[in-house]
Amino acid sequence: MKCRFCQKKLTHVFANLGTAPPANSFLKQEQLEEGEIYYPLKVFVCDNCFLVQVDEFKRSTEIFSDEYVYFSSVSKSWLDHAKRYVETMTSRLGLNSNSFVIEIASNDGYLLQYVKEKGIPCLGIEPTTCTAQVAIAKRIPVINRFFGTKTALDLKNKEQSADLLLGNNVLAHVPDINDFVSGLKIVLKSSGTITMEFPHLMRLVEGKQFDTIYHEHFSYLSFGTVYKIFDMHRLKIYDVEELATHGGSLRIFAKHAENKTIPVLKSVSNLLLEEERHGITTLDYYNNFMLSIEKIKIEFLRFLVECKDKGERVAGYGAAAKGNSLLNFCGIKADLIDFVSDRAESKQGKYLPGSRIPVYSENEIKKRKPDYIIIFPWNIREEIENQLDYVKNWNGKFVSIIPKLKIV
Repeated sequence: MKCRFCQKKLTHVFANLGTAPPANSFLKQEQLEEGEIYYPLKVFVCDNCFLVQVDEFKRSTEIFSDEYVYFSSVSKSWLDHAKRYVETMTSRLGLNSNSFVIEIASNDGYLLQYVKEKGIPCLGIEPTTCTAQVAIAKRIPVINRFFGTKTALDLKNKEQSADLLLGNNVLAHVPDINDFVSGLKIVLKSSGTITMEFPHLMRLVEGKQFDTIYHEHFSYLSFGTVYKIFDMHRLKIYDVEELATHGGSLRIFAKHAENKTIPVLKSVSNLLLEEERHGITTLDYYNNFMLSIEKIKIEFLRFLVECKDKGERVAGYGAAAKGNSLLNFCGIKADLIDFVSDRAESKQGKYLPGSRIPVYSENEIKKRKPDYIIIFPWNIREEIENQLDYVKNWNGKFVSIIPKLKIV
């Protein structure tokens, strides 16, 4: 395997989670009698550019298919995040009815709905038909295709260039990161700004967030590596913000390298230096990650076995991809966790990939009254605990697993 950025052969393993089915390949009832395809989930780090990455064992066209089950609008906190972003960018960039906003991986219109409310022309680019249709129903213009240089050239030929070009949690999802960033360069107006949000590799390592590793995420990104990738494609990062979302994310601001009107802010050099101080540009930084996550696996299994011995009922909340990575790495099945509840109707009535734990609506929690509820999407733990506050009526407790098992 070669690095998807610099093409150097990869030899250094960052994490090996064994094999697993794709994290969002939920099963229908009739598929339970069939086998599942498991793919290696081994993560490498490039010793040249320090891009952390998995191989493309399952093509992105298969992962982001019509069966895709992730709808961004399910999370209220994520909607709030999107609305704040639109307010901030409108003010900071002076967006108005003469501007044009393009969002890559626009999903169900969770963010562009707020752009549209302000009367700012916009366009979504979304490869999954099921989510794109939801956005179109909100009267948001959407192109149903993957983004890269070909899509960018088509847009430019139609004179659809962006004053604001954004992508939230998409940069890690693209198998050809060079083609993707090259496309950003093409479709951005000469005076325009790109913003990209992505989980910060440094926070992943610090928080032992190994459950965010799954086949849908082709890359795990440090700021320094993203800076190099953008720089190679003549895009200059001029600002960066650290966010609390997804366990610690970055929001980068980029412009054309030729654009001298926007100054590069101190935040850029400060974060580059911080990463260097942490050693993120040395292989030693990546060496002990496996040891720490194996301890989490043992602790989790011990808890579930003890609950089983005591006859205590354990359920989960949030049929998230990160939960599926955790369950499959630990080898957990429906004999240890009775069921998982989720608000997304697209997941209800199905079964988690690999573990084959059934997914129900929240009503199942009220009906069965489990002793413990494991919160798999820990990044919105507070939102979920508030939503399920009624479990305290039967002394139910919440459990989080990462970075350390915690019961509240």
